[in-house]
Amino acid sequence: MRTAIYARVSTTGNGQSPEMQLRELREYAERRGWSIAGEYVDAGISGAKDSRPELNRLMADAHKRKFDCVCVWRFDRFARSVSHLLRALETFRTLGIEFISYSEAIDTSTAVGKMTFTVLGAVAELERSLIAERVRAGLRNAKAKGVKLGRRYVEVDAGEIARLRAEGYSFKTIAEKLGVGTGTVHARFAESRATNP
Repeated sequence: MRTAIYARVSTTGNGQSPEMQLRELREYAERRGWSIAGEYVDAGISGAKDSRPELNRLMADAHKRKFDCVCVWRFDRFARSVSHLLRALETFRTLGIEFISYSEAIDTSTAVGKMTFTVLGAVAELERSLIAERVRAGLRNAKAKGVKLGRRYVEVDAGEIARLRAEGYSFKTIAEKLGVGTGTVHARFAESRATNP
């Protein structure tokens, strides 16, 4: 089995070094008789960042099938959130690549690891559903209180738009002249054509 090792530390000072993570992951791979296909180390980079150079390289190499497994020291060294972790795990699953978190003893090649992945996915789906329901409840509440939702209706003279169009002006120019958005000009022009064909 060819494994990729990923390690990350947020700061390179204050005694933080990725070496401890790397040492333990190398020893783990050696005990299992795996070859290390590559080491990817982001040093001094926050886990909250969407884009990390070495993580990006790891994901690109995953698509090239340069390894069969990804080993990390702990989930939080790899992913910035549960949703980020699940997206990466789904990518790995599609590519046939296993994922191991050494500290949490999660291995997606085992039945327990697959179950954990399924539970994480269900929790993330529940979280998305709860957020969507809270948003819908908030909109219903606002509507019940008489709050106008959506964009504000902009009053524009449809006759003026028609006159300017007849003079050959573009919608963009008309919008600039009237101080409104191009979409508003298009909408009012279409409305006036519908009512006065």
